[in-house]
Amino acid sequence: MATETEPQSTFTVDELAARAGVTVRTIRFYSTRGLLPPPVIGPRRVGRYGPEHLARLALIEELQHQGMTLAAIERYLEQLPPDVNAHDLAIHRALVATWAPDTAEELTREELERRAGRALDDDALALLAAMDVLARTDRDGVFRVDPGLLRLGLQLLDVPIPHGTLVASRDVLVEHAREAAQELARLFRDEVWNPYREREEDPGDPQHVRAMKSLSAHMQPLVVQALVTAFQRSLKDELRSAFRGPE
Repeated sequence: MATETEPQSTFTVDELAARAGVTVRTIRFYSTRGLLPPPVIGPRRVGRYGPEHLARLALIEELQHQGMTLAAIERYLEQLPPDVNAHDLAIHRALVATWAPDTAEELTREELERRAGRALDDDALALLAAMDVLARTDRDGVFRVDPGLLRLGLQLLDVPIPHGTLVASRDVLVEHAREAAQELARLFRDEVWNPYREREEDPGDPQHVRAMKSLSAHMQPLVVQALVTAFQRSLKDELRSAFRGPE
């Protein structure tokens, strides 16, 4: 999640729109609302956008999926540090995406490559499929794409690590994430839900069920943020230990 950023390149407004899957009109509208910082003006007075703009557009999209209005999104973005970078924006987006409704898009290969900003050969498509970024549909040349994973998957295509290792790493993360989720769900059930049911005369009452679902929804982003923070710190310690030279 923490690596879901774009390479250090710049884009014209048309290229940015294609990469983000929005229209140029939308980008200009967001700019007038202050949701996007102004581009850097280059030669011939052409505005150039960077990874931060792309990451910010992705965050805005996730916040909209969460049901936030533009005014609420403005307030959310105003709370971010003025020097927030693409890396930090990607973390914010990943945390938002964990409790936003699952979404997927159907894209042709041409649309997918335009979104990626690059040609994708069969090996690249196979790796993206192995990482559950996309899947083929019944229609020839049409893919069902997870936009939340697409940018990360595209970045991993350029990592100088064997593709088999990347897929194995993904399997490790999924396995342990599932184990953590099962343990947390068990803890919530045994320590919160079951005692609540014992105290209530009618635990099956719809109002009570809604109350517990509301509590669960509020807990989810907090738990995810705690997991992300703990994982980042643990990974940093493990990598430091693994690659520490002889003392």
